[in-house]
Amino acid sequence: MSETPETTPDNALTLFDKIGGEAAVDAAVDVFYRKVLSDYRINRFFDDIDMEAQAVKQKAFFTMAFGGPNNYTGEDMRKAHARLVKMGLNNDHFNAVMEHLGATMKELNVPEELIVQAAAIAESTRNDVLGK
Repeated sequence: MSETPETTPDNALTLFDKIGGEAAVDAAVDVFYRKVLSDYRINRFFDDIDMEAQAVKQKAFFTMAFGGPNNYTGEDMRKAHARLVKMGLNNDHFNAVMEHLGATMKELNVPEELIVQAAAIAESTRNDVLGK
């Protein structure tokens, strides 16, 4: 019998599996970008971005970062955000994004311990995203 997320021991499941897999990541990215794009503190960083393509990249990145299949082909975080750093991207902006990630996961009823894990993964990218 092969293991599925339903039959795999809990400690063997990835964060990706625990939050609900591809469907959950897809829903989260869609809700997340609605929040980000309506936030005056950070939405200017997305003015010239193809949001459909951005969402596809973000879904692939979250999937990979949360332990799911690695189909991420985007640039590394430092290179991908260098243009935004030149526009003034800083810790306050990163904090706003983190706020929206947490709020999105809460809105989708992700358990708190999984939100903490996801936040730790996202936080681990801070220095690269900010070019530090």
